[in-house]
Amino acid sequence: MQITMLKAKLHRAMVTRSELGYEGSCAIDSAILDLSGIKEYEQIQIYNINNGARFTTYAIRAEAGSGVFSVNGAAARLACPGDLIIVCAYAILDAEESENHHPTLIYFNEKNEVVRSASSIPVQSV
Repeated sequence: MQITMLKAKLHRAMVTRSELGYEGSCAIDSAILDLSGIKEYEQIQIYNINNGARFTTYAIRAEAGSGVFSVNGAAARLACPGDLIIVCAYAILDAEESENHHPTLIYFNEKNEVVRSASSIPVQSV
């Protein structure tokens, strides 16, 4: 059996640009891609906190240290500069691999600076 598991999550990043005329994809600061383990051209899901839009695209590299999160092409209609987004990448693992899998979770401040990283989401009390 194969299971789709969260590989990496970039939590509450701010969109810095949206380029409707661009060919497509989402440009992300290269240093952030490296830290998260998300590969260039890897499929990603983007969840827009501001408007609820959820869409699929792929990651491309932006300049390291730039803090760039640029939503491009048709997806530019779904996210505007200043919107907060969650970017997720998933991996397909076999059942045995999934038992020991831990995602890479990266959290940002309002300047798209990494404030912390983790490998699990804290349990929330009700």
